Amino acid sequence: MATTPTKTLYDTDFAEWTARMAELLRAGRMGEVDLEHVAEEIEDLGKRDRWAVYSQMLRLLLHQMKRRIQPERESASWRRSIIDSQERIAHRLKDSPSLVGYLEQELNDIYIRAARGALFETGVRSASLPEQCPFTLDRLLGEFDLEWPAE
Repeated sequence: MATTPTKTLYDTDFAEWTARMAELLRAGRMGEVDLEHVAEEIEDLGKRDRWAVYSQMLRLLLHQMKRRIQPERESASWRRSIIDSQERIAHRLKDSPSLVGYLEQELNDIYIRAARGALFETGVRSASLPEQCPFTLDRLLGEFDLEWPAE
């Protein structure tokens, strides 16, 4: 006969569980803390930060490439999106400097995904985009009007 797993507060009311765990930790009542789930949630916080900077860099590069591919269609929303992404990334990096290394490691992958997305969104079949990201992270976060390499 199979047994049904017991539902815990973590499973039934996450908000209440987080409040309860914080209360227990502050009180030093470690024996009552749901350590496995606390550890899992802390790991997930790091993953969320990595995903946030990855996603913002993808958005930044996507709009920079669209500006390159179709300069005649450049819009205020593309420009605002680039600046917004730069600001959001900079803010995350200020709070978590270790994310700089993560972004540097993932930059080429993000660039390739952004190129694919920019071609799809613009409907352009091919464009003269470098195969590898031609910009450093500092340059992407510090400049708005990027000078692309000569074709």
